[in-house]
Amino acid sequence: MTIRTLILPFDIFGECRKYNIPLWQCPQFLFLMMGSLIIISSLFSYVLGTKYIEDPQITTLFILFLTGILLAITFVITRSFERLAEANRLKSEFISIVSHQLRSPLTNVKWGLDFLREEGGKRTEQEGEYFDIIRENTRRMEELVEDLLTVSRIQQGSLPFQKKEFSFEELLRTVLSEFQSFINASNIEVKIEGEKMAQIVTDPSLVRHIVANLLDNAIRYAWQESSQDSRERKENRKILVRYRQLDDLLQVEVQDNGIGIPQEDQRFIFQKFFRSSNAVRRQTQGSGLGLYIVKSLLEKMGGTIGFASEENKGSTFWFTIPTAKQ
Repeated sequence: MTIRTLILPFDIFGECRKYNIPLWQCPQFLFLMMGSLIIISSLFSYVLGTKYIEDPQITTLFILFLTGILLAITFVITRSFERLAEANRLKSEFISIVSHQLRSPLTNVKWGLDFLREEGGKRTEQEGEYFDIIRENTRRMEELVEDLLTVSRIQQGSLPFQKKEFSFEELLRTVLSEFQSFINASNIEVKIEGEKMAQIVTDPSLVRHIVANLLDNAIRYAWQESSQDSRERKENRKILVRYRQLDDLLQVEVQDNGIGIPQEDQRFIFQKFFRSSNAVRRQTQGSGLGLYIVKSLLEKMGGTIGFASEENKGSTFWFTIPTAKQ
């Protein structure tokens, strides 16, 4: 047995890195804090015992009994946290491994499908519809895998952050062009409001991810047709993207007149895999990861996010990110 093996259980920071959790949630750190509390409690009990109990043996037994109970409680709590931390680590590793393993097969399926569409020759209308269904489901799977990989990198703290100088207006136009077919198919009017801006300095890939997720949500949760919807509501689906620069901050708003978020669900909206009750009821497609990813990316960039929403009237999400070179 080496010295490294002996001191390994006392390497608090190493254990926290292993579980990829904050220091205050680390089982070894909790054990250290509880141990310190036991020592303080024992000394306090000794002082009280010598002051109010004449027999020193009774004082000693009382202190030993109290220490034993506190040690047992500490052991149970620490072991429980250790199991939770280990389960969380295994879950994160499982998501990362599965996502990586799914990526290659999905890419191959997509390439094969594109090849068949181009080289398959003349086909019936029904065959074309089957190809479209396969393509759409492949795209949805790719989005889910990409979201799972992003969540895994966020939890592991391995998501890169590289500052570059770029034009937000060009980035926004690029994102909108990627969503154009989705916007047309959903019969939604998208309006952009913003003044001419100088180039900003931050990570363009993270900003793109944030804007794309918010825009995707706004389109996806636009008012869906049902027997209760008025014709006027169906024909006036709108999304407004508003941006401006405030000193060293970029402020962006994404507003829609969609289904909104029920009041009782709003406090959970940034949690992983959470979907509001009305979205589930309407069977709207989604994984519940988009807003969690957006909030996590903004926290990494030193930004903020907020929203206002009313059920059946729409939602407005806004965020700010620092854009200074320093």
